[in-house]
Order: sequence, then C-alpha cells, then structure tokens
Amino acid sequence: MNKLWAPWRMQYIQKIGSEKGCIFCTKPRQSNDRKNLVLYRGKYCFVILNLFPYNNGHLMVVPYRHTPRVSDISGATLAELWDLVGRCIEILRKRFHAEGFNVGINAGKIAGAGIKEHLHVHVVPRWGGDTNYMPVIGGTKVISQALSDAWKQLYPLFHAKAGRGRSA
Repeated sequence: MNKLWAPWRMQYIQKIGSEKGCIFCTKPRQSNDRKNLVLYRGKYCFVILNLFPYNNGHLMVVPYRHTPRVSDISGATLAELWDLVGRCIEILRKRFHAEGFNVGINAGKIAGAGIKEHLHVHVVPRWGGDTNYMPVIGGTKVISQALSDAWKQLYPLFHAKAGRGRSA
C-alpha cells in the first residue's frame, strides 16, 4: 500500500468532536482574523476559509445568526449572503484564475453538513483537470497551498476599495 505523508490532517482528526460551541459563532467574536481564517466581516454575514477544504481557496459565507435553516434568514441577511457569494466567486476568479465553481449548502447531517447547526454556503473554486486519480483511486485529495498563504492572498482583495462591511 502506498502512503501519502499529510501530517496537517492530524489537526482535523484530533479536532473532531473537540470544539466547544459553534465555530461559526465563536470565530467571528474573536479578533484574530488571520488565525481564524476570517477574510471579510459584513453587517450580517462573514467570509471564512474552510479549515478542511475540498479545493484550494474553498470559502464559506456564513450568516452571524445561528440557525440551521435557510428559511430562517431573509431580507438584508439574505441579500448580503448572496452578494458575498458573488464577491467570493469574482475574487477567486481574479486571484486563483478559477474556471468554475461549486456553490452549495449542505442542509442537515444526512446532506453532508459537517456543522449542521449553523447554516453556511460553500464556494469551491474549480479548474479544468482538477479532478485526477488521487480522489477517485487513491481516496486522497491534494491541496497544494497552505491556508495561511491563501488567506494572505485573498484578504486584501476583500478590502480593496470596496468600502463595504467592516474590516478586520
């Protein structure tokens, strides 16, 4: 059997079930956005890098309101949520030259939600040929960029001349 050395995965394995409270509630209350991977803070929602991404640049747009249901958000929160999804797409297209995107909500554990108690929208950039044999045959996904590097590249783009929301 071949082995792929991925020591950073141990952090994920050790964290499963160890987080106290909802990370989508606690992370935005903290002030260290770089450490918490928060890229942007709006009035009703924020943008955060996925700590355990499906692809490089995997972002999540999260309402501050703690709810598992799409039907519980409306009005200004819903408008800001989808505005930020659009901004994420354009920023990922500009910075990482993404050619396509998977945008989705995993509503409920059965639908694949890792954090089922707090609604969040995934924005996953895609490129031609980004699916290879590793996930299919090897059962392994290769992420080729450190999250700290992605944060450094994306953070300025969320704050450049936009003047929207509050910065970190």
